[in-house]
Amino acid sequence: MAAGSSSRLGRPKQLLDYKGKTLLQTVINEALETHCKPIIVVLGANAKEIARQHQHDQVNFVINESWGNGMASSIVAGLSTMIKNNSEIESIIIAVADQAFIKMSNFNNLIEKQKETGKNIIASTYAETIGTPVLFKKDYFEALLSLTGAEGAKKILKQYPLDVEAVVFEHGEIDIDTETDYNNLISQQ
Repeated sequence: MAAGSSSRLGRPKQLLDYKGKTLLQTVINEALETHCKPIIVVLGANAKEIARQHQHDQVNFVINESWGNGMASSIVAGLSTMIKNNSEIESIIIAVADQAFIKMSNFNNLIEKQKETGKNIIASTYAETIGTPVLFKKDYFEALLSLTGAEGAKKILKQYPLDVEAVVFEHGEIDIDTETDYNNLISQQ
């Protein structure tokens, strides 16, 4: 998910540089290191500029023209495209573009925990909460497609707690929403 306007930051956070790569490139690179295919990046605000800087033959870009309606529209756009392109898809992982410390192991840990537990939702845990990246088995595709407005996938995590398992994402709570967040991140390099 990389469709938001970064309104609190005032510039596209997807394009912020961290350790010589954009935040979005970091997420893409780590996803590419996994066996998760296909990789779909949902863009909205500033889509042309962001896509132009992140072309990769193994990444499909989906433009969510309704990005201003909230996160749900981006989840629906990405999942709809995924299902349309591969009706046999068994699960998806939803990740966001502003978690600078994401690693390939975060994705792989979700997959391994799902195999180990048989649960249909595997979320990341950090700072006493659960969130992205999060794996959903196809049992929840319909629920994801029915999200509206500012609702994110966390709504489904709360609705079905008995089908949720979590894996630790070290530093997962560090995301970039403001200039202060970014300055704090840069000062840690």
